[in-house]
Amino acid sequence: MHVSKSLRRLLILPLVALFSAFVVVSCAGGSGGPSGSTSGGTVTVGSKDFTEAFIIGEMYALVLEKAGLTVNRKLNLGGTPVAQAALMSGEIDLYPEYTGTGLLTVLKLPARSDRQAVFEAVSKGYKEQFDLVWLEPSPMNNTQALAMTRAKSEQLGIRTISEMAARASELTIIGPPEFEQREDGLPGIKKAYGDFQLKGYKAVDPGLRYKGLVDGEADVAVAFGTDGEIAAFDLVLLEDDKNLFPPYQVAPVVRQKALDANPQIADALNALAPKLTDDVMQTLNFEVSGNQKEPADVAREFLTSEGLI
Repeated sequence: MHVSKSLRRLLILPLVALFSAFVVVSCAGGSGGPSGSTSGGTVTVGSKDFTEAFIIGEMYALVLEKAGLTVNRKLNLGGTPVAQAALMSGEIDLYPEYTGTGLLTVLKLPARSDRQAVFEAVSKGYKEQFDLVWLEPSPMNNTQALAMTRAKSEQLGIRTISEMAARASELTIIGPPEFEQREDGLPGIKKAYGDFQLKGYKAVDPGLRYKGLVDGEADVAVAFGTDGEIAAFDLVLLEDDKNLFPPYQVAPVVRQKALDANPQIADALNALAPKLTDDVMQTLNFEVSGNQKEPADVAREFLTSEGLI
């Protein structure tokens, strides 16, 4: 029987509408709800707003995708309060956090120097207060530190903060302005190592610390343990011989509901943890901050080289 084009359109349009409605309903039912939802094999990975956080957040996303999960990325959220709030609200399911930050900033507990004790304290506190789980921490320690060029360290015979304090009147430190006031900055160092007087303190934007040090504008720079410039410029990190600074090991902090829905999260991220050492993160960070590579590219290249993706 011959059917006109107009009639065919009239017959087909309701079928198309019905099919479209079915697809919309099916997608809505399988989407898992909001972006932080834990159903349907979908997780949302967040990160804070600095180079190392971008790299590690992307690593977490990539290994979880390798484990068969669908991953939404919400990297570059902001500082600790923003990331913690996003986790608590379910906007994200996990993000990389530092044990020292969890201890001091989130739980507001006294500083401690023992790595295992700090990890146990944050694990217990986060579970009891927030129903959040810390997975395995990495060996890396992005703790606050003081750095010197190798030549200056050898010239003055300074390898520890105690030795630096003893010669403080000869030394200029370069670092961010807030280091002069923070309790875990210069005041804390003086409290632990003696009320020494520096030759001077040069307050600069954080991005200018290492250039100033290498150019000879200062003798000591405020540093963090996994800064890329440490390896790139062959700097010496002064030993914190009185254990002032708490450890800052990185680990995934995950919503318990996300782990219950997707238990493969733990296996995937715990397999990555031992790969992230101080040397590795210094190198990867400098690939971004020094060589201007994209964090996602650096993360993918590293995981590929390690056989993790």
